[in-house]
Amino acid sequence: MLNVKEVSKIYEGKMAYRALTDINLTIETGEFVGIMGPSGSGKTTLLNMIATIDEPTTGEILINEKNPHKLKKDALAKFRRQELGFVFQDFNLLHTLTVEENIVLPLTLDGTKVKVMKNKANEIAEKLGITHIMQKRTYEISGGQAQRVAIARAMIHTPKLLLADEPTGNLDSKSSKDVMEMLQTINQKERTTMMLVTHDPQAASYCNRVVFIRDGKFYSEIHRGDNRQAFFQKIIDTLSLLGGDGHDLSSIRL
Repeated sequence: MLNVKEVSKIYEGKMAYRALTDINLTIETGEFVGIMGPSGSGKTTLLNMIATIDEPTTGEILINEKNPHKLKKDALAKFRRQELGFVFQDFNLLHTLTVEENIVLPLTLDGTKVKVMKNKANEIAEKLGITHIMQKRTYEISGGQAQRVAIARAMIHTPKLLLADEPTGNLDSKSSKDVMEMLQTINQKERTTMMLVTHDPQAASYCNRVVFIRDGKFYSEIHRGDNRQAFFQKIIDTLSLLGGDGHDLSSIRL
């Protein structure tokens, strides 16, 4: 599904900065994979390159055996809109639109008929428990609800790959749990392939496996197995070995 081959990223400037070195990562269809590491380890750089927001300096990234970085501008925009879904820490919702209008935005850009959009929006809103807020503006809803809306928007066009960047970063522990359970359910029921970048061990414990990056290089990976609590403890142990800034463990929620 996703194949990252020998990818490195160097930012040029007065002082060239190497953000990633020879990263290899394969994510199979239907897998839910977490990416963790201290601040500045290169997690977000990796996510941005898979999301086609940034380009690798060397190596290649294949999504469904296609290299999106070789597509022309319009084809790339279409690929990003149809094949990928995005969930961010700060929700990235448009405050001038209602919840429903935010959810159907990707379909609007593809010129989908209004009736089809409404049906799809209602279907996904029901699954995510947000039917009652569809006509509200985004400033009238809670953070947890806003993230549900962001997930609905990311899933409305049934993407092949969902990329989540710190989706629980701005949420309290109850909302974080709800959001991660929701992502886990979508992953299991829809078989949507997911990649989650997070500092939060609790959020990461919902993944099938977690890949750790340190100083731009692959560090280790661990698999969940049947016991989520034991997996959570393994994540904590690995993070403590990784080191990094104190705040990297600040969002631990037991």
